[in-house]
Amino acid sequence: MSFINDLIVSFVQVLPKSIVKKFSDRYIAGDSLPDAVRVVQELNKKGIHATIDVLGEAITTKEEAFTSRQACSEVLDAIRKLQLKANLSIKPTQMGLQLDEQFCYEQVSSLTEKAKAMQSFVRLDMEDSSCTDATLRLYKKLRESYQNCGAVIQAYMRRTLSDIHSLSSLNPNIRLCKGIYIEPVSIAFKGKDEIRKNYLDALKWMFENKNYVGIATHDDYLVDEAIALIKAMQIPRDAFEFQMLLGVREDLRDYLVEGGYKVRIYVPFGKDWYLYSIRRLKENPNIAGQVVKNLFSRKR
Repeated sequence: MSFINDLIVSFVQVLPKSIVKKFSDRYIAGDSLPDAVRVVQELNKKGIHATIDVLGEAITTKEEAFTSRQACSEVLDAIRKLQLKANLSIKPTQMGLQLDEQFCYEQVSSLTEKAKAMQSFVRLDMEDSSCTDATLRLYKKLRESYQNCGAVIQAYMRRTLSDIHSLSSLNPNIRLCKGIYIEPVSIAFKGKDEIRKNYLDALKWMFENKNYVGIATHDDYLVDEAIALIKAMQIPRDAFEFQMLLGVREDLRDYLVEGGYKVRIYVPFGKDWYLYSIRRLKENPNIAGQVVKNLFSRKR
């Protein structure tokens, strides 16, 4: 299966950008902030919240990091001005994490301070394992001064439970997802069942310790088990939310909204859509398979 997935990804990478763009349009709001605003407003009309992400985290200089911070600041301006039911998601590497951790902290804290002044929120995304320790250090330092910031924990990592234990004293706000980056088996679970078990163990622990949780998944099984936990533990509706990606499992999204649950959709935008799309295809070959399937299932 791995060999087939690699072939599919390789095939998708040589497709014309115009074809990849047609596929990506479903999962990316567009090239500009107005595109993201339009999508968020449409979601808000349906009673759905959003988190907005500016694409382009592959920066190599502090000047690029400054530009990224300005773009994120403009997102916060739009949220405030248009009263969007949305917050900001950022990737720490976009803010210079791999260049200088203190510099990155200053960048992120300035955005978090701005968000605090407008009663908004900033989510630090989690990237691959090379960034995990530094990202958690950044979050812990931010949490000393700000309550309006959250982190992400990936359930396929073997260190997941240890990480949430280490954050417990901070009264953290955590997005819990399965994880998408390709990691070695020495540090990451590979089997579907063991990832699901780790996810639910982490979720239960956070519920028990009254952490706010963003239950980020498109997996029916995990959604059903999460709802069962919520009911069995009598978790109040304001102690969690469900989170999903733009354009993915809209049927499940609508089911949760109709059930009265708070749902937040991850809305990425930016001119770097192609590199983002290809990277995600490499990280999750199943998505690449969907591209190929869509190509050959179009009506002639």
